[in-house]
Amino acid sequence: MLENLDLVRSIVAAHARGDYSSSEWAHPDIEYSIVGGLFSGDWKGRPAMARAARELFSTWKGHRSVVDEIRPLDNERVLVLSHVIARARKSGIELDAAQTRTAALWQVRKGKVIRHVVYLNRGDAFADLGLQE
Repeated sequence: MLENLDLVRSIVAAHARGDYSSSEWAHPDIEYSIVGGLFSGDWKGRPAMARAARELFSTWKGHRSVVDEIRPLDNERVLVLSHVIARARKSGIELDAAQTRTAALWQVRKGKVIRHVVYLNRGDAFADLGLQE
């Protein structure tokens, strides 16, 4: 379990720096989902995950995910609560922490993320996972 937590911490540390360039942490057949917002959907595999993430990030400049809390849920799953800092490319509007309280579920097996679910609304994650905020 500690190895899984360390892996997720290393991934979200890169994302906090705005570095989304690596997907080596992902299993080749990763299940990737975005829940909520205009980009909701499910994808399978590293290439599909990369396309979905590029589409999601294409509307933002300076997109960074800032970790608020990391919660191990069991031997495989880690929940990361965060907020996003970004500026809309077209309008220039900057998002603030209150507007972007997100969550991400990371499921790790044998050193690779096999499932990654991004919840654009933190409340959806708590509801799906049966957790209290």
